[in-house]
Amino acid sequence: MTKQKIQNKPAPRKKSTTDISASAVEAPRFVCVHGHFYQPPRENPWLETVEIQDSAAPYHDWNDRITAECYAPNGASRITNKQNEIIRIMNNYARMSFNFGPTLLSWLSDKAPRTYRMIVDADKVSAQHYSGHGSAVAQVYNHIIMPLASRRDALTQIRWGIADFEFRFGRKPEGMWLAETAVNRSVLDLMAQEGIKFTILAPLQCARIRRLEPPVTTTSKPDLDPVAAAKSAPLEDTWIQTPNANVDPTHPYLVKLDEGRTIAVFFYDGPSSRAIAFEGLLNSGENFGSRLLAGFHPASPGDPEVAQLSHVATDGESYGHHHKHGEMALSYAMHWIEEGGKAKLTNYGEFLEKFPPKWEAEVAEDTSWSCAHGIERWRSNCGCNGGKPGWNQEWRAPLREALDYLRDATAPLAEEISKSFFNDLWATRDAYIQVVLDRSPAAIIKFFAEHAIRPLSENERVAALELLELERHTQLMYTSCGWFFDEISGIETIQIIAYAGRVLQLAAKIFGPAGAALEAEFLTRLARAKSNVPEMGDGAEVYRRYVTNMKIGLEQVGAHYAISSIFRAYPEHGELFCFDVHREGQEVFNSGRGRVALGRALLYSRITEESEELCFAVLHLGDQNLSAAVKAYNSADPVEVEAFATFSADISTAIRRANLPEVIRLIDRFFGETAYSLTSLFADEQHRILNSILNQTLSEMEDSLRKIYEDHASLLHFLTESGMTAPPALATAARFAINASLRHAIESDTFDAAVIETLLTRATADQIELNTTLLGYTTGQRMKRAMIRLEAAAEGDPSAVDALPTALQIAETIHKMPFEVNIWQAQNIWNDLLRRSDSNYWTDEWKEGFKKLGEIMNIKVDQLVIEEGVSIF
Repeated sequence: MTKQKIQNKPAPRKKSTTDISASAVEAPRFVCVHGHFYQPPRENPWLETVEIQDSAAPYHDWNDRITAECYAPNGASRITNKQNEIIRIMNNYARMSFNFGPTLLSWLSDKAPRTYRMIVDADKVSAQHYSGHGSAVAQVYNHIIMPLASRRDALTQIRWGIADFEFRFGRKPEGMWLAETAVNRSVLDLMAQEGIKFTILAPLQCARIRRLEPPVTTTSKPDLDPVAAAKSAPLEDTWIQTPNANVDPTHPYLVKLDEGRTIAVFFYDGPSSRAIAFEGLLNSGENFGSRLLAGFHPASPGDPEVAQLSHVATDGESYGHHHKHGEMALSYAMHWIEEGGKAKLTNYGEFLEKFPPKWEAEVAEDTSWSCAHGIERWRSNCGCNGGKPGWNQEWRAPLREALDYLRDATAPLAEEISKSFFNDLWATRDAYIQVVLDRSPAAIIKFFAEHAIRPLSENERVAALELLELERHTQLMYTSCGWFFDEISGIETIQIIAYAGRVLQLAAKIFGPAGAALEAEFLTRLARAKSNVPEMGDGAEVYRRYVTNMKIGLEQVGAHYAISSIFRAYPEHGELFCFDVHREGQEVFNSGRGRVALGRALLYSRITEESEELCFAVLHLGDQNLSAAVKAYNSADPVEVEAFATFSADISTAIRRANLPEVIRLIDRFFGETAYSLTSLFADEQHRILNSILNQTLSEMEDSLRKIYEDHASLLHFLTESGMTAPPALATAARFAINASLRHAIESDTFDAAVIETLLTRATADQIELNTTLLGYTTGQRMKRAMIRLEAAAEGDPSAVDALPTALQIAETIHKMPFEVNIWQAQNIWNDLLRRSDSNYWTDEWKEGFKKLGEIMNIKVDQLVIEEGVSIF
């Protein structure tokens, strides 16, 4: 929610454009909106963290950005009146049907816990609304194209998806979303074997239908499974073909499978779903609601269905990320439908229980919702692409062939070595999801107690965990996004090739020469995948350029720790990505601008339990001039301990004499070479340190440009009034100076509204272009900081006594800014304070100021309704 009047917001309520007769309203009509919320796993395979992505700026990465634009807003979405004031806050997840990718939920639980809780809470609230059926739907684990997977991998994807769902939502899933809705009969049968009751497909994926014979029952059995109730021999009706996606989407269908198994399928409304995703339907909440109501049709003579379901399915990111304020359109539509009694909201589980399938269907084999050619988009140059002239996707086939080779070549090696640890590698792999979900020592001990054939030594445990990590990465390397886009050197494809790189690294370590030999053949196959970018060449070059340098071991982690310790203070025991670091000792020597850090540390991987002692030396001569050396160290060896002590004493002497050449010679002599520099840092720390190095330089530049602008501001103003174009150099200085000054003024702890207003007036008068994206983001963060401080004041923090007037001042200033500012988080904090604080202890002055603050932030305080499911924090 923003302080500016919202463009593309839900339209004000007016008479519905959809004419619904009284008799139609009386018929059982239901509406369900499904959102498929998903991002590809973006974690560095060696660090298990998402590194900074500059293309997502001003956010840290794309997960972070899309969370701010979509996942979080849907958990506390706004409905506004005609004056753009918030009158209702609702958790969309509690009213819609949704699935979240397990790897995305893992990231959210760690990096956006508030949003994560909104999602989990919504499932519980939705169960209260929908007859005990939660709205959350499971998903195959890391979004692989299931018809292209081996049977073994497909089972792992289903079982991991179910286990992840149970871990997070505390119940068994009824339904499961298939990546890209890619399906065939075999995949449905595997899902049914694992207890999945339904899935959601595109209408074009229905091949044919026919009526089921009504089950013969004389007594109502409320505990009877709805799908089981629908099982019976079909009538002698002939099959009805459903070409061109003309299947009736208003009711579920039963798909009969092997050995008496069945699964229900909901085919969503294709045209309405396309309108949401691509045709601007979310520009108006009422238009959206009307379109959902238009999904019903007059009852057909002889149709056994007694109820109709109008339902749509799209990427969940449509609601806020792809379409700004799309989450508000969704809120308005659902509220408008339900409040007006136009239909009843439901989810798939509830509808299936109340209205079991009366029709049988067969699915079109090897089809999906995002490829007109079935599933070719993930294995061939089918023509589905972004439309860049002259490009092709011939690389898709050899990429898949290379990954298939790697999977199939490692499988027998893994089976053989696993005999030393486990009875059944593949059953153990399926169970390994419990460790992925909980890597605590207790969970790992429990896992080995259940699956190891005997107690394992420390080294054996490391090898066993490395083997299972290899298997995990053989799953991750098939993530569908790697084939979806146009170019093999795109970030999504690099990501899956990096997962393959991790497989190759582990294979070489675990399997010895046989594993090490796999890389050459893999690269030979990958070289057949030709890039559309001439300088990139092929997939093998992509691997060498982007993946080879990503590969790290404990020594590289130690080098990162050593270098960054020059610029930050680490605790004695700390975490570094997926590693634990115990500092055994460190000394820092200074000489002028030069610094030398010597130390010893124990590194431990929380993923594989691998550990190593290292010693290090870092020489920093100022700015980016830095070199470091690292090598193995054994604190139990008196010879090594004495050698390092002597080395440290020699360094101390050389530094005391300001003899830096001698320092360099001593380091080279002890370590052999200084192989590391600032470029050896992992991305986030490299950005942080380089920014700190640049800060002084940038500050000097800002001062110079600001002085140039201020010295010539009157001339620039005269040129603007005269209609003359300012010289580029002067315009550049003015633009830089005004934007920098505004940013500093906004971020300042002492907020000076007058300074900001003066700068904005200057920018307008002199036609200076503002960096509205960065300034809007900075202002939103500043408002959030002010509200966090207000929370402290409400809890009695004496240092925050001026928090309320400061928040009021910032909010009032935001209203005068000529750009949009997202204050969604600040509004949530205001709402939390209103709901969780005992206002009886507030003074009248505080109450009045707090109410005024809400009004300034566009909240209709006296009419605000908070729906069940909006969490308090």
